[in-house]
This record gives sequence, C-alpha cells and structure tokens, in this order.
Amino acid sequence: MGHELAWELPVILYLFLAGLGAGTVTVSASVLLRGGGGGFGGRHFAIARYGALIGPLPVLVGTFFIVFELGRPFRALNLFKLVNLSPMSIGSWLLGLFIVVSLLYALLFLPWPTSISERLQPWRKALSWVCVPLGIGVAVYTGVLLGAMAARPFWNSPILALLFLVSALSTGIATIILAQTLLYKPPPDDPRAKKLFHESGYLLTASDVMLIGFELLVIFLFIMYAYLTVGNARYAIAVILPGGDLAAPFWLWVVLVGLLVPALVELFYVVPKLLYRRDYAAPRVVELAVPIAVLVGGFMLRYVVVVAGQVTGPVGL
Repeated sequence: MGHELAWELPVILYLFLAGLGAGTVTVSASVLLRGGGGGFGGRHFAIARYGALIGPLPVLVGTFFIVFELGRPFRALNLFKLVNLSPMSIGSWLLGLFIVVSLLYALLFLPWPTSISERLQPWRKALSWVCVPLGIGVAVYTGVLLGAMAARPFWNSPILALLFLVSALSTGIATIILAQTLLYKPPPDDPRAKKLFHESGYLLTASDVMLIGFELLVIFLFIMYAYLTVGNARYAIAVILPGGDLAAPFWLWVVLVGLLVPALVELFYVVPKLLYRRDYAAPRVVELAVPIAVLVGGFMLRYVVVVAGQVTGPVGL
C-alpha cells in the first residue's frame, strides 16, 4: 500500500480489547438483570459471573496499550484535567469510570461465602443498571473516536460507532460462550444441569446470531453510505471493495470467517430448537470454534478500519 501508518497494532488492540471488555460486561449485566426467566434457569448467575470477572481484563490491557503508545505514559493523565465535549475528553472520563465500576462489579462476583453472596445480590443488580449504559458508552466511544476525524473520510461516518457497538456485543457474547465451554462441564449424572447448560448456550447463541445479522446489515449501510456520498468518502470506501488493497482481509476474515460462517453454523443448531422445539445440544468443538471465529472477525474489523482510514487520508477540507 505504500503508506506509513501512525496508528498500528497497539491502537488496533486497544479498540478491539476495549470493545470486547465493554461488550462482555454489558452482556453480563443484561443477563443478571433478566434474572432466571425466559429459559436461563439457574445458569443466569453463572453466565453473568463469567462476563463480570472477564470483562474488565481486556479493557485494562487495551488501556495499557494505548497509554504506552503515547510515548510518555503519564501524559495520558492530562486528559482528565479538563472536562469538555471533545471525544478524547468524554472518552477518557467514560473509560476511567467504566474501569472503576466494572472492577467493583467483578468484585461482587468473587466466590464469597453463601451468606455474604446473598447479601451482595442487591448491589450486583444496582451496579448492573450502571454497567449496561457505561458498557454501551465505551463500545460506542471506540467508534466515535475515529469517526470524529473529518480529515479521514473512511472513518468519518455516523455508522461507524454503531458498527463497533454491535461488534462489541457480539464479541462479548462469544467470550462468555467460550468461557462457559472451557470452564464448565455439566455432571454426566445430572440431566437437569446438562439441560440448563445447553439451554443457556442456546439463548446466548441465538442472541449472537441476531447480532451477527444486525452487524452484516450495519456493514452494508456503512458501505452504501460512503459509496453513495459524493467525494472523498466514495473514494475511501473503494479500499475494501473488490480490487481494493484491503478487500481480501475484509471480505475473508471479517465477513466470511467472522460473521457468515459463525452465523450459518449457529443457525444449524438454533433453528431446530426455535422452530421444532427440539433439544439444543451443540458439540463442544462448535462451541469452541464459533466464538473464536467471531473474536478473530472482531479483531480484523478493527484492523481493517484503522488501516483503511490511514491509507485513504488525510484529505483537504
């Protein structure tokens, strides 16, 4: 491509990990607020726990990458000295608040004694109401951070923030499915535990299918918005269209590997349960491979977007 990139892997990892962590915590809090109704049974607390304990970690790691990318780590503290309406200022305060709240939320899910855990339940639900909008805010902010740069026509789209939000929620669900598959195995002599395990897996997978479908729609809107816009945006979007420099990684890794294949595999196991009330029981290899593919696609989405914005700009205003 012949362009020097100012933003490389640390920034890409930050956008991916921040969105992943925000999505995971948002899904966890949403499941906890939903409670045991709708088929989650006794597994809703376990699902919420996976998301609560895992969610803050990628955000902390991603923040580490972006802070040290600045060259002078303590310079990042200057972002907290002023409060204004700039994306960097709002995003910094939002990210800092999310880290504090998500860590407190995770603390409430540690393996406390039963008597203490029961007393913590009202606090878990109270923090869940805070985690949902905060998690959505952080996921949206990662797109707004790029979209606010008018001189970069590939990024300067009102749809980019929505795309990053949907992708964050999808990768959040994928993370919880992967954690549940790796960390929990229902006792073979307890059919009820096995049924609840598969039931929770079905609801998570069905939710992921819907999010993937919505993400494909948002990608279509993102491309059409730029393509139908006269000027620089139409020129910029050509980089991911057939023949463009980034067409191969976008259509292969983001669309095919990260979205279409997982959606088709998940539908294969979801549709019989949805239409014919058959038992849902996806093989372990599927519950490992599909979320990994979704996570790969989520990372490659950020990679393509960050690189595409740099190889197609800046332009004159």
